[in-house]
Amino acid sequence: MSLTINSCLLLLKEHHLLKSSAIQGDLDTVMCDIAFDSRVVKKDSIFFCKGDHFRPAFLTMAKDKGAITYVAEKPMVEGTGLNAFIVRNVTKAMAILAAAFYDYPQDDLNVLAITGTKGKTTTAYFAQSILDKQIPHRVALFSTIERIMGSNPGDTIPSNLSTPESVDLFSEMSQAGINDMMDLVMEVSSQAYLRNRVFGLTYDVGVFLNISPDHVGENEHPSYANYLHNKIQLIMNSRKVVLNADTQDWDMVSKAAEVSTDDDSIFVYAGKDYLEKHPEIDFDFYYEINEDLINGVKFVLHANSQKGKLLNIDGDYEISMPGIFNVINAVGAIISSTLLGANRHEAFLGIKDVRVPGRLEVLDLKEHGTVVVDFAHNKLSLTATLNFIKSKFPNAKISVVTGSAGDKGINRRSDMGEVLNDLADRVYLTTDDPDFEEASDIAEEMRSYITNDQVEVSYVEDREEAIKKAVLNNGPEDVVLLAGKGADKYMIVRGQKLPYAGDKEIALATIKD
Repeated sequence: MSLTINSCLLLLKEHHLLKSSAIQGDLDTVMCDIAFDSRVVKKDSIFFCKGDHFRPAFLTMAKDKGAITYVAEKPMVEGTGLNAFIVRNVTKAMAILAAAFYDYPQDDLNVLAITGTKGKTTTAYFAQSILDKQIPHRVALFSTIERIMGSNPGDTIPSNLSTPESVDLFSEMSQAGINDMMDLVMEVSSQAYLRNRVFGLTYDVGVFLNISPDHVGENEHPSYANYLHNKIQLIMNSRKVVLNADTQDWDMVSKAAEVSTDDDSIFVYAGKDYLEKHPEIDFDFYYEINEDLINGVKFVLHANSQKGKLLNIDGDYEISMPGIFNVINAVGAIISSTLLGANRHEAFLGIKDVRVPGRLEVLDLKEHGTVVVDFAHNKLSLTATLNFIKSKFPNAKISVVTGSAGDKGINRRSDMGEVLNDLADRVYLTTDDPDFEEASDIAEEMRSYITNDQVEVSYVEDREEAIKKAVLNNGPEDVVLLAGKGADKYMIVRGQKLPYAGDKEIALATIKD
């Protein structure tokens, strides 16, 4: 893995990114490493000056560690003596050069990509499990929870982003190829497009689950329109697409598919009720629920078009995760995995026993009732989870322990407050990745939207204490929802990931004390 000065020049010119260059030596000079973090720079490497908080001292550190080339959007005096590529967009340049440095590892993998405001992770785990039934131990997974690049324990690492930065992404794709992985299932966030982490990447199959207002704020998308624009980029960059029609802005989603993808490569699905309400949509599949229980769902998948029938995946299925919204995720995984070669039997076995850490985990705590642990952290996911709980426990008093992240998704605070106002009986507002904001300020903002006098609201800053109070105050017939953190074992405070025991672990430990 390497790049020459000349190959960098050619690639940057080809993509109309190069503004100017300053070459200190031979055009055949070879760079043997690539980095955007000055702390990991190695000898003879390319260093990218990127990020809103980039400081010139980072380039000095990279130079001291052996970088011989830097890429930036403006010349930097700290780079004197280094080869310099001054580009129009440094994150796009980084993605283009990273893909080339790792010799386009995506070409050696069948890539299935998934986006959606809700359900990306669960769908990814369903798809990975299905494909693993087809080719055991040959399926890589890049998810919000973990990144799996091989079949050995050392090939799995925890994730810090749903979609890694481009240098990490192509490096890990390359490692998956080295480990003889054949398929890659990956989550693609809207931020991945906003920040150009996947610039230039094309997927074999793309799944669009849903969209609702989220991730709008100072450090995220400037508007919902921008969020939608970035979400549908996955459709525009996929050879085949699987679309859940039951989503906000369906017209925009379907048009994106129509203008970028051949009709024979577009597969649309939804529930039977939605299909009957929208005869104007050309559905390829629809599902019907046979049995919806607290420990899982049984459903039937029907083909509704000739191209759908050709996939031969009609029939009965079951999942061990509750909630109709998980059927939406499972169907998206079934169709997309089939487009990569899986069959109905592999799909049936693949989804049957999948469980995702921190996604609708149900704990029976006996005299302290039921505790549900879920990653629900925005309007769509919190509404779906609370409606699910109400459907399964119609007479229960529902308590919710939640907060909202700092420095991003500002609209979540009003959205979640309004959902809690309508669907909760008791609310414990607490800390949830406050970052550089004060948890109390975030909680107070959320509280201002809970105007229903019938909802009991309190603020408990320490999340562990909030969970303990909620569990100990829960009656045997009642339910506590621990929302927002899922399986996270950290709390983001002032830019640092601090160790955190985990919502599920705290709930279980409470009844043992």
